[in-house]
Amino acid sequence: MDNTIDQEIRYLHKNIGAKVQRRRIIKGLTQLELANAIGHSSTTIISQAEIGEKKHFNIEQLYKISKILECDITEFF
Repeated sequence: MDNTIDQEIRYLHKNIGAKVQRRRIIKGLTQLELANAIGHSSTTIISQAEIGEKKHFNIEQLYKISKILECDITEFF
């Protein structure tokens, strides 16, 4: 894949993660509380996806997160 596209995708993941983190903090949830609410037993997915490293949210996770954080999924994009 083109290096520019790879960079844009990395930026997209980091941007989405930062928006999820911001909404989570506003809602007053910890990473563990959000992870548990979407069906995970540890914070790994949340912590790594929020900083855009190694892991990222898939569309199903973003949908669940939007419902938990009471926002429209489009706010993450």
